[in-house]
Amino acid sequence: MKRDLLKAAVILAALAGCWLLLGRIGNAQRSGETDLVRTAVKNAALTCYAVEGAYPDDVSYLEEHYGLSYDEENYYVRYEAFAANQLPEIRVMERGSEEW
Repeated sequence: MKRDLLKAAVILAALAGCWLLLGRIGNAQRSGETDLVRTAVKNAALTCYAVEGAYPDDVSYLEEHYGLSYDEENYYVRYEAFAANQLPEIRVMERGSEEW
């Protein structure tokens, strides 16, 4: 009887460990995807500056003229342009996330 309880406890502990590990892997993947979106927006802005000599006022300009695309249903991009010759502040957040 004690052996059966011990086996069940070990199996439950292993399952709990797997569940926690999968959660961490999922979080790391989402974080990586957020970084990819941020990098894509920044690269498009830098390309625009190299070609036109000024950073665009908003992300929609980059989408229309430089082919920027990202999953707008899952990510929110905050693009704050200060001046035409200063790299805008770019922040990317997964929609539904409480952090900003």
